[in-house]
Amino acid sequence: MRELVRTNDMVLVSAIGALLDGANIHHLVLDQNMSIIEGSLGILPRRILVHEEDARAARELLAEAGLSHELRGDD
Repeated sequence: MRELVRTNDMVLVSAIGALLDGANIHHLVLDQNMSIIEGSLGILPRRILVHEEDARAARELLAEAGLSHELRGDD
């Protein structure tokens, strides 16, 4: 799995999820249930991951949507 985005913005997580779903790119959001531990303060970022073979297409999709500034470095 390759990390695409790490953010505290739940609206952004939802928007990226919708983009990836629309492109049939399977993704996983990690740490979304950590709000129970952190008390819903929004201090722990959520991470969006895709399969290694989908990483390039996912990065291109987010860049075309104007979200390239949110992408993690491409290892």
